[in-house]
Amino acid sequence: MFAEFLQYILAGLTSGAIYALAGLGFAIIYNASHVINFAQGEFIMIGGMATSTLVAAGVPLPLAAVLAVLVTMAVGMALEKFAVEPARGAEVVTIIIITIGASIFLRGAAQIIWDKEFHSLPAFSGETPILVLGATLMPQSVWVVAVAMVIIAALWWFFNRTLFGKAMLAVSFNREAAQLMGIGVKKVLLVSFALSALLGAAGGIVMTPITFTNYEAGIMLGLKGFSAAVLGGLGNGMGAIVGGLTVGIAEALAAGYLSSAYKDAIAFVIILFVLFFMPSGLFGKKGTDRV
Repeated sequence: MFAEFLQYILAGLTSGAIYALAGLGFAIIYNASHVINFAQGEFIMIGGMATSTLVAAGVPLPLAAVLAVLVTMAVGMALEKFAVEPARGAEVVTIIIITIGASIFLRGAAQIIWDKEFHSLPAFSGETPILVLGATLMPQSVWVVAVAMVIIAALWWFFNRTLFGKAMLAVSFNREAAQLMGIGVKKVLLVSFALSALLGAAGGIVMTPITFTNYEAGIMLGLKGFSAAVLGGLGNGMGAIVGGLTVGIAEALAAGYLSSAYKDAIAFVIILFVLFFMPSGLFGKKGTDRV
C-alpha cells in the first residue's frame, strides 16, 4: 500500500512541477500588468513542438532546446508588443479576451506550421526506472523536477539580486510610483512576457518525452497552471509553486484511488472551491481586486 501511495505522490510531483512553472508564468504577467494570460499553455506547446521538430531535423537536443526557448520567448514578446500593448488602458476583461484570442491563433498557427499529429522527444538520460522504496521513478521525471527547481532558484535570484528584477517587483507593487522613479514600465511588461514564455517552453521541453505533444497540448496544461496560480493566490510566486504541486498530487491521487476519468476534473474542482471559499487563495492578499 505504501509503495502504491508513494508511486502516486511521485507521479503527482512530476506533473505538479509543470503546473508550478505554468502557474509562475501566470503570476509574473499578472504582477506586471494585472492581466491573466490565457495563452500561457501555448508557450508550453510551442516549446515542446519546436524542440521535437529541431531534433527530428538533426539538431542536437541541447541546442534544439535553447533555440526552442528563444523562439517561444520571441512569440511571448510579440504577443505583448502587438496584442497587449496596443490595448493598454482598456478594461482588464478586454485584454483577457485578447489573450484568449491569441491562444486560439497560436493553436491555429501550430496546425499550419506543424500538423495535428503527436510529436515526441527521446528521454534525456535513458528509460531505466529508478526504484524508490518499492515505487518506480523514471529518469525523465527527475529531469522535470530538477529543471523546475533550477528555474525557480534562478527566478528567486533574478528578482532579489538583480536591479532589473527589483524594478519588476517595484512595478508589481505600484506601477505609477515605479514609473515616477524612472523605471521603464513598457520594458518590464515585455520582459515579463518573455520570462513567462521561457517558463512555459522549459516545461514543454522536459514534459514531451513523457506525454508527447501536439498543437492542442497547451489547453489543459494552461488551465491547470491557472488553477495552480488561483489556488496559491493569483500573483504570488510561492503560492503558484505550492498550488502547482498540490494540483499535481491531488490529480494523481484521484486518478489512482478513484478513477483516471476524474484526473482532468480535479483542477476545475479546485478552481471552483477556491472561488467559493478562498477567493484570495492560500497566499494571496486579502481584499478585493479587479480580475
